[in-house]
Formats: sequence, C-alpha cells, structure tokens
Amino acid sequence: MEQTIPACLYCGRNSDAIPLIAIQYRSDTQWICPQHLPILIHKPEQLVAFLPGLENVTPADHNDHDHHQ
Repeated sequence: MEQTIPACLYCGRNSDAIPLIAIQYRSDTQWICPQHLPILIHKPEQLVAFLPGLENVTPADHNDHDHHQ
C-alpha cells in the first residue's frame, strides 16, 4: 500500500512548510493548512475540485451570534 505525505489539499504544502489540520470528509482524512481553512469555512464551493460534494455545504453565517443571547 502506497503511503502519501500529508499535504494541504488546496496548495499542496506539507508539514515541513506549514502546519496542517486534519479534516474528515466522507470517511476519508484530508489535510488543509491554516491559510486555506477560511476557504473551507466561508467559500466551500471553491474546494469542490478537491472534495466532491462540498457544493452542498452551506458557508458559515457569522450573523448567527445573536442567537446565543
């Protein structure tokens, strides 16, 4: 079985270059760097090429903080 070095799914940098955050999606572990994590949060549709099906994920709505009052 071939092992791959974990790398950011967006920019391809590995942990020798930048910290990586592991994410689980569709029973698979993917990696993303902190620089590109905001894309996953705010514009997930931009990652569809890397994570098919992500077009169905709703971007974060930061106006929901009023619900905690």
